[in-house]
Amino acid sequence: MTPAVKAAQRAKIHFTLHQYPHHPEAKSYGLEAAEKLGVAPQQVFKTLMLQADGERLMMALVPVSATLNLKKTARALGVKKLKMAESGLAERATGFVLGGISPLGQKKRHACVIDQSAKACSSLYISGGRRGLEIAMSASDLARLTGATFADIASIG
Repeated sequence: MTPAVKAAQRAKIHFTLHQYPHHPEAKSYGLEAAEKLGVAPQQVFKTLMLQADGERLMMALVPVSATLNLKKTARALGVKKLKMAESGLAERATGFVLGGISPLGQKKRHACVIDQSAKACSSLYISGGRRGLEIAMSASDLARLTGATFADIASIG
């Protein structure tokens, strides 16, 4: 039971857990999840940890089939400039390993924005706190649990 799963349980929301055998040589954790679970990549959201104005960490969730637009994300989060957090910093700050970073159950709450495409998904898949484990839930529940807003932050392709 990961901290992410415990956080979803404590919130008493409707969610489902999905496990799959993670291949250690997978190039994209999110695309691997979509393929092995048989869901569209637009429904699987990756959690990206960002650094704003020095050391402050923030979080963005975008479909695994898309890339993050840092300028749009900075605007959505109300900061001047963002960069991707270094992997070691992201892991220490969240308590999760890369490829298993969940927006739920982190050590500390971070400002969060979710790509607006999530609202079109009947359910979306996020990391369950380890590679090979996904949590499916509604976008509205995810936004409520993370305190997130929705904005156009992803670039497809």
